Amino acid sequence: MVGTVTVLAMLAGSTAAVAAEEPGTAARSAGAETSAAVRYGWGAPSRTEEFSGPLGPNWHVYDGPGHAGNGRRSPSAVTVRDGILTITGNSAGTTAGMAWEPGQKYGRWEGRVRVPVGDRSYNALLLLWPDAENFPVGGEVDFMEMMEPTRQLVHGFLHFGPQNSQVSNSVRVDGTQWHNWAVEWTPDHIVMFVDGREWWRITDRSILPPGPMHLCIQLDWFPKGGPVTESRMEVDWVKQYPLRPTAAPPVTTVPPTTAPPVTTVPPTTAPPVTTVPPTTAPPVTTVPPTTPPPVT
Repeated sequence: MVGTVTVLAMLAGSTAAVAAEEPGTAARSAGAETSAAVRYGWGAPSRTEEFSGPLGPNWHVYDGPGHAGNGRRSPSAVTVRDGILTITGNSAGTTAGMAWEPGQKYGRWEGRVRVPVGDRSYNALLLLWPDAENFPVGGEVDFMEMMEPTRQLVHGFLHFGPQNSQVSNSVRVDGTQWHNWAVEWTPDHIVMFVDGREWWRITDRSILPPGPMHLCIQLDWFPKGGPVTESRMEVDWVKQYPLRPTAAPPVTTVPPTTAPPVTTVPPTTAPPVTTVPPTTAPPVTTVPPTTPPPVT
């Protein structure tokens, strides 16, 4: 795909955590022992959602046209049951997305997600979206995007600038199993993690987001023609952390095999991207969906 860089990294098994979150939270959260928050000592989250009851007032569930006007985003596609949030996309393209507002400038976010094998037209995402609703100038950070139906390859994207330029990367992992996906955003870098291990670092300050951002959870529909199979994504928990000093990593991180260069991607040739609508009418993205980047 012109304008993208795809680097594959196989993840090694996680080791035991050596730092802890605040008392009680780590014990309540499944899989916390392999979270970036525990491994790097992020401390107590400023906000936690365990999906143990009705969604709180900080959640905005979209209700309107789907991504790029395709299908529909409906609250009816969201369920919370037995401590799990599920977003379901049906054969007609009715699906859902939701935003955790307000956001913050700099910080860390982490969520535990699994995505069963699904239709090739459904993309599952965790992302950061600008509070100012000023995409593309405000940027977009997709720190988990599952674009292919077997859910064995996961992508990251950083969108920036008035022309919706992008850099991208990818990592091989079995997304049908539970994994902890995290992002750290500081004044001089963005780092993405899976199960407490770094897999992509962006250090070009000129392309980092300019203002506060908030977490979004989305299952977006990119119709490709032909019959569509019902698909879903499941989320066990999400957490937001303020930016504070952290402990030195206890293990060697697993970065991509090659550091991705900054590449400007013209909007007409960019890979499928997802945008988050404003709280009223959702915007139509200026980047039309295309064929996902090839898996190498």
